[in-house]
Amino acid sequence: MEKDIIIVGAGPIGIACGIEAKTRGLSELIIEKGCLTNSIYHFPTNLVFFSTPDLLELAGVPFITSGPKPTRVEILTYYKRLTQSFALDVHLFERVEKIEKQDGRFLVYTNKAETPYRARFVVLAIGFYDHPNMLNVPGEDLPKVTHYYKEAHLYYNQKVAVIGGQNSAVEAALEVYRAGAAEVTLIHRDSTLGRSVKYWIRPDIENRIKEGSIKAYFNARVVGIREDAIVVEQKDRGRFELENDFVLAMTGYHPDYRFLQNVGVQLDPETQKPIYNPQTMETTLENVYIAGVACGGKHDINKIFIENGREHARLILEDIQSKLAAK
Repeated sequence: MEKDIIIVGAGPIGIACGIEAKTRGLSELIIEKGCLTNSIYHFPTNLVFFSTPDLLELAGVPFITSGPKPTRVEILTYYKRLTQSFALDVHLFERVEKIEKQDGRFLVYTNKAETPYRARFVVLAIGFYDHPNMLNVPGEDLPKVTHYYKEAHLYYNQKVAVIGGQNSAVEAALEVYRAGAAEVTLIHRDSTLGRSVKYWIRPDIENRIKEGSIKAYFNARVVGIREDAIVVEQKDRGRFELENDFVLAMTGYHPDYRFLQNVGVQLDPETQKPIYNPQTMETTLENVYIAGVACGGKHDINKIFIENGREHARLILEDIQSKLAAK
């Protein structure tokens, strides 16, 4: 099988790239190691997005929601409908294992295809949600620890520590508290909650902390985890222990840097940010492009969202189309 473009990743930005290719008359193949919009599928069940529907729309297709901000289920439904409407060629639950270049074509090897797929161009829209930022402390591998929060029922009548101070940590702490956890403790390395915490969530968490319903330790970090406790180190207090049943480590995520390096994409050694042309999104590898949060590296990853990442699709396909026209 040969396509004009192979896109690695079937998240919103990968779908946007597929639609751009399709509408420009180019053949596309999207390969995804999980389900369609795999990261969003694994988001918390009751998540409400910060963005308004119009900022998440693709190809001018209206995104109609029941409220002013879309829910996780509404977003999953919208991108599935786009995939169906544009008849995108998507291979799900298929993992890209290697990409090579031969005679001006890319050979894309996966865990399912007996022979490699071929394409003239490759777009890497791999996201970042599969790779959590680890605490790197003793006990992090215990079953009571997770870097992904789904829903609160599991934590009824349990003592739960939530690590982090951004939206994911704050929303998890509030949901677990309201689901009847015996005790909820928020532990954050900085002196205050993150500036990006949703404006309608911030007063809620601040009031719960103020009244003592949720305990909070700022300028603090977890340095050890045991079956029945965690060890916390706080700037002014030193080390102390807290009784604990579960740990939700909402410490963020990062792209698969090893995969990018294996493909041959150059990364900045300090920031791990891929080196690419911001006008075209082309990497230092000719005809290999990068899109979405994978562009961000360690420091800029929280600056790229669906709203601005979808623009990458247009830049990439304009450059590809201009290259094809020049031949």
